[in-house]
Amino acid sequence: VLGKQGAGKGTQCVRLSRHYVIPHISTGDLFRTAAAAQTPYGKLVEHYIAEGELVPDDVVIGVVAERLAEDDTIRKGFVLDGFPRTLAQAEGLAELLAPDDLDLVLDLEIPKEVALARLSERRVCVSCGTNYSLSRPPKFDWTCDICGGEVVQREDDSEEAIRRRLMLYEEETAPLVAWYEERGKLAVIDGLGEPDEVQARMVAAIDAAIRSRHQ
Repeated sequence: VLGKQGAGKGTQCVRLSRHYVIPHISTGDLFRTAAAAQTPYGKLVEHYIAEGELVPDDVVIGVVAERLAEDDTIRKGFVLDGFPRTLAQAEGLAELLAPDDLDLVLDLEIPKEVALARLSERRVCVSCGTNYSLSRPPKFDWTCDICGGEVVQREDDSEEAIRRRLMLYEEETAPLVAWYEERGKLAVIDGLGEPDEVQARMVAAIDAAIRSRHQ
């Protein structure tokens, strides 16, 4: 699933994984798990993060490959969240899955100003990372409903920083969107509306792609 920050991509990926009863695979989670387990690629991830550097494409692909080799993804399938982010990662994923392929790539779209407004309202638990917002706060005094941690606004959620991230996303993702569109694998989903409405659009697109593939 592709989508600019503020589109609710992560939440919708979790909802999709529950709907289809398949693993939700987030690169952020994979990095933390691989580093903690000290897998070969996990050690590399830990090194790059410690140095404050971006994790190179080949290392990202390696971490994802380790996860996709596990039994649950082989038997059930998976939802990818935050991967691929670049054309090189998309090409690496295609090689990794061959001769199989992804059923569909969803591009969850919302206007830039809506993304900016949502991210400006975002609040995050410092302990477990659960997301809240000014319009959907935790139940008690900005204390996380999940773990009891403090819920705060991230330092990089200033308007200037958000605009910079959105611009970078569009620059990096445009070639990726075109690449999947050329291969007939892309569905653009309207990300506006209630979460259930957005999920229904995503499920309809996925089910149609699966039916078409097996005809």
